[in-house]
Amino acid sequence: MELGLGDEGFGLPAWSEEKILSLRHYMHENPELSNEEYKTQAKIAEFLACAGIRNADVFHKTGLFIDVVGEGNGFPFNVVVRGDIDALPIEEARPDLPYRSRVPGKMHACGHDAHASAALGVALAAIAYRQHFAGKVRVIFQPAEEAEPLGGRTVAEQGLLNGFDCAVGMHANPEIPSGKFSVLAGPVTKSSDEFQIVFMGQKSHDAWPELGIDAIAMASSFVTEVQKLISRESHADEAAVITIGRFHGGEATNIVCDRAVLDGTLRTRSPEARHRLGARLEKLATHIAAMHRGEAKFKLVSGEPPVVNDPNISQRAKKAIANIYGIESLVPTRPLAGADDFGFYAEKLPSVYFWFGCHNEALGNRTHVHTSEFGVSDDDVLRAARAAWAIVRTLQRSANEARPS
Repeated sequence: MELGLGDEGFGLPAWSEEKILSLRHYMHENPELSNEEYKTQAKIAEFLACAGIRNADVFHKTGLFIDVVGEGNGFPFNVVVRGDIDALPIEEARPDLPYRSRVPGKMHACGHDAHASAALGVALAAIAYRQHFAGKVRVIFQPAEEAEPLGGRTVAEQGLLNGFDCAVGMHANPEIPSGKFSVLAGPVTKSSDEFQIVFMGQKSHDAWPELGIDAIAMASSFVTEVQKLISRESHADEAAVITIGRFHGGEATNIVCDRAVLDGTLRTRSPEARHRLGARLEKLATHIAAMHRGEAKFKLVSGEPPVVNDPNISQRAKKAIANIYGIESLVPTRPLAGADDFGFYAEKLPSVYFWFGCHNEALGNRTHVHTSEFGVSDDDVLRAARAAWAIVRTLQRSANEARPS
């Protein structure tokens, strides 16, 4: 039987929708980059204060979170909901939007204005319906998903997930039509780690190459050999990718280069492959340098872990979405090759990260994230808010039903 949108506090309060969209429009018009979200933070705090929450906690300088403690009977089940808030350094090309970006060179090209506004919807619903649940709902308005220092890492390191039973994240997906959703079990994004290798040799004039040790030759050998870590040492299910994005070396056309620097990225869906390949990158660089009579310095900067959805939590999330939008609203899709620092949440807690569709040709929302034409409709934002709150309530109710009497 499908639940009504108001059944046992499963739906959003009718008055909250205007507030959700007001925040969404403000954020889209006033985008702020990672670690600069002070005005966004203040605006979210203003909306929360109007709803009676005046003690929002600040973290990572530009983030904030609130706790809504249930007043109902039953087993106290504690849920974290994440909404990221940062924008991207991209010039928006959507003159059709009345709430288009007013800040040159910046826009919400990844839907974080939609995510944060949907998270506000969860906060407002939790406040309005706190008598229907026991336990705690923590809503985190997280900065710096797009750039270091990452807000998700701060959430984990500062213990903001301690004492909670699960976490809920979301993301707009332009590969899915508006009005549809997708929930996968297992890995849904990849980790993303950056590495740098400095190859060091000996400078000489190219007329006497035997007096030098060519760092460019070392680095070139590494570029060729490194892909064998994928093709010959990795299982296809790990979906690992190694990219060399920068290659710098040399001073003149007639000088044997003594220093070459490579910068790259390692991505994979497998935590095991992530650690194994990180170690193999360093060993390969060291051995290649030694083979050429040179040296190598290796540095790995750990980024986002993969987002891995818990099978049980994911199944309950699908049930929640089906209950309010119908089973036909759930569509199959593929894991994404990108990264999201919600992976730090999923590393700590059983989690679900669901996708809500935003592809809508009629409204001009047809391009992928991180493009100047990307868009999410207001209806998509409200659907995401309803889905997120329904997932929270379903998880709370399921926890009580599963608990022995």
